[in-house]
Amino acid sequence: MLNEVASAVQACDEERVKGAVERALQANAEPLEVIDNGLIAGMNVVGKKFREGDVFVPEVLMAAEAMRAGMEIIKPKLMGKEIPTIGTAIVGTVEGDLHDIGKNLVIMMLEIGGFKVVDLGIDITPDQFVNAAKENNAILVGMSALLTTTMMKMKDTIDALEEAGVRKGVKVIIGGAPVSQDFADDIGADGYAPDAATAAELAKNLVA
Repeated sequence: MLNEVASAVQACDEERVKGAVERALQANAEPLEVIDNGLIAGMNVVGKKFREGDVFVPEVLMAAEAMRAGMEIIKPKLMGKEIPTIGTAIVGTVEGDLHDIGKNLVIMMLEIGGFKVVDLGIDITPDQFVNAAKENNAILVGMSALLTTTMMKMKDTIDALEEAGVRKGVKVIIGGAPVSQDFADDIGADGYAPDAATAAELAKNLVA
């Protein structure tokens, strides 16, 4: 029955997801089990296909909306139960850069992957990253840049995390069109991801 939920997510079919979730709950499936082994399992397949180039951004977004439709049905059944999370990630586009499409996709995939995500938005200064990491007890910092003129702000942010004594407690991942693994190595980031699905997988591996 949970396979039906996962299959419906992969098909990006909101109505089918809702029906499958309702049937699973009526059959006394545990809500968290429906989330983990149904909704998230289906989305993980979509993420893998996205990484391999078999599906594209529109399909990922539609699958995520289908998953959210299922979550809305499950939420009232949780009755105060907290959905387990890996930890808190803070994500933002660096200072001087106003692009957010890639960032928003990464946030969606991190949430699906089990992180609680704090979206800092765009044009975020190194100090804002540092303060947010402290305030949210973050285990992951994600930075995005789409411009060669702003990508060095990633290094400034890593330096600021170091100076504030926060760096050892967080993993730092970076992404964006001008960014590469070599650049990540040069500035002391823990990892680089070329797309949102890879970013989520990388993040989970880094904090495991």
